Parts: sequence; structure tokens; C-alpha cells
Amino acid sequence: MELLQCIDLNKSFGEKQILKNINLTIPRGKIIGLLGKNGTGKSTLIKLINDLLTISSGQILINGKPIGVESKKIISYLPERTYLDKGMTVEKTIKYFANFYENFDSEKAYKLLEDLGLDANQKLAKMSKGMQEKVQLILVMSRKADLYILDEPLGGVDPATRDYILDTILTNFNDGASVIISTHLISDVERILDNVIFIDKGQIILTAEADELRNREDASIDEIFRRMFKC
Repeated sequence: MELLQCIDLNKSFGEKQILKNINLTIPRGKIIGLLGKNGTGKSTLIKLINDLLTISSGQILINGKPIGVESKKIISYLPERTYLDKGMTVEKTIKYFANFYENFDSEKAYKLLEDLGLDANQKLAKMSKGMQEKVQLILVMSRKADLYILDEPLGGVDPATRDYILDTILTNFNDGASVIISTHLISDVERILDNVIFIDKGQIILTAEADELRNREDASIDEIFRRMFKC
């Protein structure tokens, strides 16, 4: 059974159609890049998968079942914007996640905090935006989920930290799980990608294995993306 299926998926806001006939299958054990320019429907698709928006028509299945309470238990989601209570310390935030999610691994969270040089006793309000985003990524990757969805996980961190964060993603997601990474920093992330999905104007215009696409086009994923979208 496939981990995630989108079947004839459409989303409109009033008269404006954002997603058009999305048909998509995500297998297990893969890291997938969801790639497209800003405003092409990436975040809308992610929010639909996370049951944060209502589907206009079509269907999303997780482990063969419609999205809902059960799917939220096995999806670990990193939104583009920080949503944490900045009045709390990192330690209290970890305790909150441990109480809220049965699949949260506090030991892993503290190990990742140590690796990134973050202080568990520090309040989030006293941290820089980049540090807050690191904490949020740690919280997401410390869940033993089936599907990790990361919306722009590298946007607020310095280039020197990006490689460590990518390695953290690569080595810390649950066995048999998959990761969807939505990003515009393709050159930074492409080394860890197994598959890519290009989305434009609310439609899937390409799905491919990353290595096969690189070999076929004799170019990097970033170069192929720039050609297709004339960046």
C-alpha cells in the first residue's frame, strides 16, 4: 500500500483555482523534493495533506485511508512559519510535544539540541529566528512518524548550518517513512533527494527519480528547474 495518494485533487478559493487535478503517489522510504516557484501551490498542497484546508474535490489517502485524526498521528509537519509559544523555554516545549505526541522521542530531541549547540533552558523569545527554526526542525524530526513534511526547512538558517540540517533530516527520519521537502533552495537540498516533483500554476508538470532525471538531462536538478521555469 502506498504511503500517500492524491487522486484528482482540486482546491479553489472562491473563483480562483489553486490546484488542478493533482494525481500523486508517494512511496515509503523516499526523500522527495516538492519544487516550484513561489505561488505555484506547494504550500496549499502541503496544508491539504495535513488537513489544514478543506479539499474542493478529489481525495487524499494516507495508508489507504482518508486524511483526518488518524493521519495527523503519523504525519510530522514543519510549517514555513514558526508557530511555537515564544514565552516557553526549549525544555518546556519538548515536554509539551512529548505529552501531546505519543510518537515523540525526547532523548533524540535532546541529542539534536546538543549537536546544534542549543540551550534547553533558553526561552524561544531570546533566540534568533534561525535558532527558533532549528528548534522547530528538531521537534519535527524527533517524532517517529510515517511521513515528514518540511516546508522551507532551510529558509532561516545560515549556509554553514544547512549541510548539518540536511544530514539531520537524512539520518533521523523513521525507518520505512518518507520525507517531502518543499524548498526553493534546490542546489542546497538536491544531494539528499531520491525523487522530485515539479509543480507550476497548480499542476504537477514533472515527477521523476532524481538520479534518472540528472542522467537523462545531463544536468543538476537545479539547472533543470531553472531551464523549465526560465529562472
